[in-house]
Amino acid sequence: MLTRQTIHDVVRAALAEDAPWGDLTSELLIPETAYATARLSAREPGTFSGGAVFAAAMTLTDPAIEVDLAVADGDAFEAGDTLATVSGPARSVLQGERVALNFVQRMSGIATLTASFVAEVAHTSARIVDTRKTTPGLRAFERHAVRSGGGHNHRYSLSDAVMAKDNHLAILTAQSGLSVTDALRRVRSELSHTTHLEVEVDRIDQIEPVLAAGVDTIMLDNFTLDELREGVAIVGGRAIVEASGNVSLATVRDIAETGVDVISSGALTHSVRSLDLGLDVVLENA
Repeated sequence: MLTRQTIHDVVRAALAEDAPWGDLTSELLIPETAYATARLSAREPGTFSGGAVFAAAMTLTDPAIEVDLAVADGDAFEAGDTLATVSGPARSVLQGERVALNFVQRMSGIATLTASFVAEVAHTSARIVDTRKTTPGLRAFERHAVRSGGGHNHRYSLSDAVMAKDNHLAILTAQSGLSVTDALRRVRSELSHTTHLEVEVDRIDQIEPVLAAGVDTIMLDNFTLDELREGVAIVGGRAIVEASGNVSLATVRDIAETGVDVISSGALTHSVRSLDLGLDVVLENA
């Protein structure tokens, strides 16, 4: 989903926001002929993501800037490592600095947190996936960062799959007068064979009626560990089992060990801390 066009559209908007009429400070303080080399340095360990975005922030500021990435998205790094080198007109490097850092710091923060989640469940078959709880306008960036950290993506948008939650089911059954099973069977019959159908439940007794409709995935929302184990046993391989709710680094290992197939967590994107990366500029000449 992180296409060249998406990167350019978002980065151009961010650059225009940050310097709508140019960089007044650099234009006043830095000679027009000054040239600079800057190194993107890690001030703490982590997992890298956003190399193409970082480079775009620089080259869209000024095509004369050259960016040499030392690591690839998904690579682990240590504090003190050089992640990229930027060379070009000093004014332009300084103008693009903050936007470039904002993106790569956030994306690497998401990748690093995701990698920690993935490591916690590595001894199981459970997948770590994100949710739609992303920053508006930055979903493609944040979802890419989740993949950089070894995680997987949930449906990209409301247009990609059918995912019926409690409010959907309440309205559906009330309006149709049908049972949950019959109402979902009708939905299933109207779907293309390529369209995925997922249904959320929040009680054990809801599992069988939902499974009887032939759903592809059943989400066990805010279940206790004992309830998750019971739910997995009831499903018995008839559908993919997703666990959601109360997922954190402290709980994800225990959740994975209940036997669920997928663990979704909004925290991967909505509660992440940007990683501490710095751009250290060294002037070559003036």
